[in-house]
Amino acid sequence: MAVISPRFVEFGLQKGKSYCFRVRSVNKYGVSDPSVPSSPVSLRAALEPPPPACGVQAVRDTDSSILLLWKEPWDKESILGYYLYCSEAGKEEWRTINNKPITSNRFTVHGLTSRKQYVFRVKSVGRAGNSQYSEQSEPVMVKSAVRAPSPASGFALLLCTASEMLISWRAPAHNGGDPIRGYYLDQRQKARSAWREVNTAPVKERVYKVSNLLEGHYYQFRVFAANISGIGKPSEPSEFFQCEEWTMPQPGCPYDLEFREVRRSSLVLLWAVPLYEGQSAVSGYLVEISQGVESEEWIPVTSEPVQDTYLKVSGLNAGQTYRLRVSAVNQAGVGMPSLVSEPITTQTKPGTREMEIGVDNDGFIYLSFESADISENNLFVWSKNYREAIDATRVRMESKPNKSTLTFNNPTKDDLGLYTVEMSDDTDISSSYTFTAEDLERLTELGWHIRNPLIALKSGWNVDISEQGGVRLWLQTEALSNAAELQLILNDREISSTPARKINFDKANGLVEIQFEQLAREDEGSYTAQLRDGRAKNQFTLVLVDESEFSYDCVSTPSGRSCCYLLYHWLQMLRLVSFRERRIDQDERTKPGSTMQKLWIEIFKPTENDKGKYILEMFDGVEAHKRSLDLSGQELNGHTGLPDVVAIMEDKSLCLTCFADGDPDPEMFWMKNDMEIVTRDQYHISKEHKCSTLTINSVTMEDSGNYSIFVRNQYGSQTVNVTVSVYKHGEKPPPDAKVKPHLLPLCLQGDRPCNY
Repeated sequence: MAVISPRFVEFGLQKGKSYCFRVRSVNKYGVSDPSVPSSPVSLRAALEPPPPACGVQAVRDTDSSILLLWKEPWDKESILGYYLYCSEAGKEEWRTINNKPITSNRFTVHGLTSRKQYVFRVKSVGRAGNSQYSEQSEPVMVKSAVRAPSPASGFALLLCTASEMLISWRAPAHNGGDPIRGYYLDQRQKARSAWREVNTAPVKERVYKVSNLLEGHYYQFRVFAANISGIGKPSEPSEFFQCEEWTMPQPGCPYDLEFREVRRSSLVLLWAVPLYEGQSAVSGYLVEISQGVESEEWIPVTSEPVQDTYLKVSGLNAGQTYRLRVSAVNQAGVGMPSLVSEPITTQTKPGTREMEIGVDNDGFIYLSFESADISENNLFVWSKNYREAIDATRVRMESKPNKSTLTFNNPTKDDLGLYTVEMSDDTDISSSYTFTAEDLERLTELGWHIRNPLIALKSGWNVDISEQGGVRLWLQTEALSNAAELQLILNDREISSTPARKINFDKANGLVEIQFEQLAREDEGSYTAQLRDGRAKNQFTLVLVDESEFSYDCVSTPSGRSCCYLLYHWLQMLRLVSFRERRIDQDERTKPGSTMQKLWIEIFKPTENDKGKYILEMFDGVEAHKRSLDLSGQELNGHTGLPDVVAIMEDKSLCLTCFADGDPDPEMFWMKNDMEIVTRDQYHISKEHKCSTLTINSVTMEDSGNYSIFVRNQYGSQTVNVTVSVYKHGEKPPPDAKVKPHLLPLCLQGDRPCNY
């Protein structure tokens, strides 16, 4: 049989028999000699996919890699290799790790994100295809593997008697990926070479009292640090200390120097009080700083001794290395300096966040701290002044995996002070905030408004009279939800719609209106609209009288304040707004409006054709009131407020300014992502008369977000929002970073014109 392909399938063979095959070539001239016969072959079962691997285990390796181990199947003859897959824990978004099969049963997976958890699974590869997935590994966090800690360093003699020495030392520079579980101390006399154990059980603190010493003899010490992985190498030996009773008048040296809140231009130094005070009590501390690792030039940080056992050192140069030391002071003078601190470089770690203060949705004042760089066993530790415990009866603490919140139950002046937070296993992650009396006053008021919110009024009671004699009473508030409720009260009794008096409540637009076909004597009196929307509420009152009477319209609110307006001759009141001697009526682009005391017009999307002279006239039945305003030379879209989106390049400075008018002058608060901003670090807030400016110096990508300004006085509040988008050097700003046109409202109030 002649075939074209170099492949051929032979059917009809029998199991149990062996067969040999040979091949001849054919062309137009004939058939060739046969090939050498093949080796004998027999039929066998069809190939099947190989069994899967098992026992997949992920082991911590570095901050960006994981060592993956698995057991090979018992039948591995048909296996050509393995494919590996990984996914972030809990996401089920699997990706292939290798593009060709791995022949061994271990592999280091690189390019993973530090501090994230991953799971892994494996497929076996065979000639007949791939196996099913293995069972996935247990989740593992990407971080350096645990190793024995590095050696401790730096010994200091804190206190000495005729037979005892109190020794301290510095912690290891690296804990090996696990918290230090304890220390072991060795000692030896100057005349001997052998070391002797001081303690057989590990000690937690870096201070230890060595007893049973001989007076006048010299002793040397070394220390071993231990973590869950084991005991590290010994420290360098201390100098030789002589065992003798201390009688010096100056205090001993402070000890246990630690750093908190290391930033690019500042740091916080903590220390413990000396155990030997001298002949008088310690009255303060002298803190000195030296730039560089080997410099011996020491400069005082403050002009006067420090009273606390901590100090924030500011004004440092970013990226520079410093060392610090502390000396105690008493009446006899300055005592021995502490052991010099480890060198510290001033830099802000990526992702560092500061403690924030604010008011939650229930109106309670809180402090919160968030960090993404947290290991699985790390805990948030709150305190006052870095070491003092917080009274648990005055606060509530709530911690989530990456965030902790301290909420005050009923804060008073007793709760003011410096609040600090740090991580239990990594004190490099730390922050602080000073809770001031100004914060307490401001946030207490804001909390009251959150717990007792007022429905904001956009337009008070208005009276419209049609040519047919119909009367429309209406007011407008902020937009309300579908759950909003309205009660209309006339002379102390609730009223509802009738054929002659129709009531409409448009919740979406916050509109309350009463329409009369014609007013009657029984329609006179006091109208009160009581509104409630969730926790928010408010009420607004209008008094209607005939043309020969007058009355005061008194408005009371849930907060207890009140204001009165004199209304009279309301039936004879006429309002008119004209432009270029032509009366303006409401259309798609213009909207005249009025109250019993005020007249205005709103122009939507103003153009050049809207320039000119505007006249506003009000007649009260006795005399006419007229005001005019010429906008011929003005930019009609000049009142823009804050734009929708602001784009700014990294390292530039951004200024956001808001003008707000009201009587009394409104208060203004800046917020980012609904958290209040205060003047701190690169943020600076300046306030002038009816104006507030937020300046952000040297913006970074982390400054992107939703910013807003909250404005309020006793008659209401308003929030204006703006999105800040920070883009990198060489990139183009977002295409939506444009300024949105705003309205140009005019008004006539009392005897003077007013622009909003």
